[in-house]
Amino acid sequence: MDDRVRRRVGILVGVGLAGGLLPGVTMGAETVDVLLSVMITTMVMVVLTQLVFIGPSGRVPVRMLLVFGGLGFLQDALIWWLLSWLAPKISAMHVEGWGTILLAALLTRTAVVVASQLTSRTEIAAD
Repeated sequence: MDDRVRRRVGILVGVGLAGGLLPGVTMGAETVDVLLSVMITTMVMVVLTQLVFIGPSGRVPVRMLLVFGGLGFLQDALIWWLLSWLAPKISAMHVEGWGTILLAALLTRTAVVVASQLTSRTEIAAD
């Protein structure tokens, strides 16, 4: 699986976890609103993270993961901050407060880092 696909899957999982686990992130009342909010949020995050990419390419040592994770966390926090302002205008999503923004960024970046480090056995054998 390509690194970009892994990152996108990580963002989708992170946004879904943030919307489902954090009480300060409201994704809508109906199932259609929730799915639409998750998809719009994921698309915005994917586009913005593609414009300014902060993250490892392939498998890297743990120290580098911490550096990339920290910088990526900052990037994701800024994107969630933008989404807290932008999302109520375009979808049913609402984000409340800085604490929620930081936790959502932490969940999203953790999911992206984990997804970026997943490899299949054939990829490991090819290295």
